[in-house]
Amino acid sequence: MGGIVDFEIRLARSRMSVHDMSAASGASVADIREITHCEEIPTLGNDEQAWQLAVEAARAVMHRTPAPPAEIRQVIFAGSGEWDVSFWSPAAKVASELGIDRAHCFEVTNFCNAGMTAIQIALDKIATRGSGRSLVLIGDRLSRMVDYADMSSKELFNFGDAAAAVLLSGDGFLFEVRHSAMRTDPGWSDYYFAEYRRDRLTIRRSEYRPGLAAAYVENFTSLIDETLDALHARKNDVAHFLINHGDRRMHEQLLRAVGIPESRSAFNYDRLGHMGGADTLIALRDLQVAGALRGGDLILLATSAMGFSWGITALEYLG
Repeated sequence: MGGIVDFEIRLARSRMSVHDMSAASGASVADIREITHCEEIPTLGNDEQAWQLAVEAARAVMHRTPAPPAEIRQVIFAGSGEWDVSFWSPAAKVASELGIDRAHCFEVTNFCNAGMTAIQIALDKIATRGSGRSLVLIGDRLSRMVDYADMSSKELFNFGDAAAAVLLSGDGFLFEVRHSAMRTDPGWSDYYFAEYRRDRLTIRRSEYRPGLAAAYVENFTSLIDETLDALHARKNDVAHFLINHGDRRMHEQLLRAVGIPESRSAFNYDRLGHMGGADTLIALRDLQVAGALRGGDLILLATSAMGFSWGITALEYLG
């Protein structure tokens, strides 16, 4: 199928503290900490843009590989579709900055599941073509869409900003992508949306309705079972189960439901909020840097997104 040759992460340089959030919203610091679990979250500053973070991450990857620009045949920018500039291609902008002039550049919108969706699309293209490399970029402006002055939006106060760059190839990879399974429940399509308030686009939730937590567990459980069946593996074979950093309580609930111990997952809530589609790659990088990966490790990346979509991407570490 192909896999990940290398990848890199870049966090936004500015920070939004729980005290800043409290001052803007009127919610208590204690109430906000129950959502963020940390004192501050990386957020894009006035002089930062998501595409610039993606370029930094991609340059680091291409420097380490090295990856000749002519070998990269696709540049895919994945996220929510709310780019730094309207009616514009961040994929093409990044390609221009990197000197990649022979690639097809386009965007994939599937919110926090977009990165893994783009990886699957890229690998399918590589398999069809039989050669070449693809560059997937993950970047969003989540914090810019949070209304900190609205107390009813405080469940989104853990949203932060990061970018990732993932170099993919049909050979010479470090992480083989063994399987990908995704699905969407369209019944939740209108639950979250964005509208202009205070002269900017902000995320809103429609009237509360129960059942999303149950759908979260049900869909992830089913996709995990489907993935393990396809790989002829069992839950005990999963070395690491890495989940989007959206809600710590839901994270813990899912682990209990699927029977995977917390020791095989990653909890970064004390230092980072929800970094969008980069969450699972941040956790994967942490494991790699810590020397916690072993050759043959089966790693499941669990990603969920507004819409509502869920995905399980299975990697095998070949290092």
